[in-house]
Amino acid sequence: MKKLVAIFSFITLVSCSKEKQPIAYGEDSCDFCKMTIVDQIHGAEIVTDKGKVYKFDALECLIDFKQEMVKETPEQFFTNHYLVPSELISAQTAIYLISENIPSPMGEFITAFPNREQAQKVQLEKGGAIYTWNEILDQQQN
Repeated sequence: MKKLVAIFSFITLVSCSKEKQPIAYGEDSCDFCKMTIVDQIHGAEIVTDKGKVYKFDALECLIDFKQEMVKETPEQFFTNHYLVPSELISAQTAIYLISENIPSPMGEFITAFPNREQAQKVQLEKGGAIYTWNEILDQQQN
């Protein structure tokens, strides 16, 4: 009986984890548009206050999904970034470059970078405009 209680406790703790999860590129589907997530530079995730993870093929899908959430509270936001494809970083601290020279799955051309300096380096080569998380939210919600 003690083993059963221990196993149940472990499963409960693991299932309630409030952590990001790796995206299985080519297998996972976007929770907003339902497309298969294949682009390792533009994927994104929401982790709710209860630990539910939603995965997206692009930041704009994450933003659209976030606006429609009513039963759950998003707690953390993550995005892949240009410099290390498939690595998820905090979307709230990332810096974004919108450049038509960096295609994205949903055609909004939003690409994340871990810091402003790196975004500016790529901006010199690819053009475009730089935004913070709040600026991207404002732009996408209007």
